[in-house]
Amino acid sequence: MSLEPFATSKPLTLGVELELQIVGTHDYDLAPGAADLLRVLGRRRLPGNVVPEITDSMIELSTGICSGHGDALAQLREIRDALVDCADRLGIALSGGGTHPFQDWSQRRIFDKPRFHQISELYGYLSKQFTIFGQHVHVGCPSADEALVLLHGMGRFIPHLIALAASSPFVQGTDTRFHSARLNSVFAFPLSGRAPFAVTWDEFGVYFGKMARTGVVASMKDFYWDIRPKPEYGTIEVRVLDTPLTIEKAAALAGLVQCLARWLTVDRPYTPAEDDYLPYTFNRFQACRFGLDGTFVDPKTGEHRLLRDDLRALLVRIASHAEALGAEDALSFIAAELAGDGNDATWIRRVQARERLLPEVVRQQARRWAGRDPGG
Repeated sequence: MSLEPFATSKPLTLGVELELQIVGTHDYDLAPGAADLLRVLGRRRLPGNVVPEITDSMIELSTGICSGHGDALAQLREIRDALVDCADRLGIALSGGGTHPFQDWSQRRIFDKPRFHQISELYGYLSKQFTIFGQHVHVGCPSADEALVLLHGMGRFIPHLIALAASSPFVQGTDTRFHSARLNSVFAFPLSGRAPFAVTWDEFGVYFGKMARTGVVASMKDFYWDIRPKPEYGTIEVRVLDTPLTIEKAAALAGLVQCLARWLTVDRPYTPAEDDYLPYTFNRFQACRFGLDGTFVDPKTGEHRLLRDDLRALLVRIASHAEALGAEDALSFIAAELAGDGNDATWIRRVQARERLLPEVVRQQARRWAGRDPGG
């Protein structure tokens, strides 16, 4: 099986995907409402798409191709408002967050779709434990080789993105002490983690061919890497973000990724090298466990810095690219987050400390998602 050709894509365009929790409004546990929600959504004209996910308490929305932060925010709001209206009609609610704080994974049901049943047969109980919720950001690339160079350049900033987007401190009713516990579930799958080091599409094709011959993979969908190329779209796909609690943060994170991509491709501050990945797993763990207070080890210098401090310096370095892209509001949003809670995991913990009731936390999360209580 050969690797499909890399499609032509306009450079630096964006696409955003968000996996959402469907919760009941009586107990705020996960509710099996995906099929009903899709039915009520029906033939509404949306700028993107809404599809089921692996279990029937999840839904995934996606934008169309976006020019930048403002376009992504407008599309996400339009889709969000349509989904919230449909959920209200069904007596259910939608929420962000990378994990549901107290759901029992064994009670989940696989959505009736052939690929989801195939995944369930292959991975067993892991498929139900995969009821976790992430944000994916696609970035358009002019060629396959440039996509791979961007992928490896972006890999340096995976811990920063994890720490900013972290929103999954609770699992099965327990505070995990992680900021992003969601990614621990992703790590349980084979072919997760970092992509192999290849900087040309021919080189990557050789790797893919070897993997395909083993029978381990049949398509790019079988790779659960933190960032992966998507040849059918002509993009790279950043996959480490927990689903934020608000549309505004989701759009700001997408804007940040776009600014990073422009900086990496225009200024070319780094030459990708295999050794860049030496501290990768350590940095990734630090971001998941400690959020913005985690340690970042610079792969070039070996210097240790707090992710929070490194992000503040990064925002200064990419400010001119934000201006060129019209993404100043995105970086301003991120700067305000750094000055406040930093990430949604901190907000979730604070609300639980005040309320001492996880269903109430989810209720407030759902209100934030709907735009009814954005401050929390």
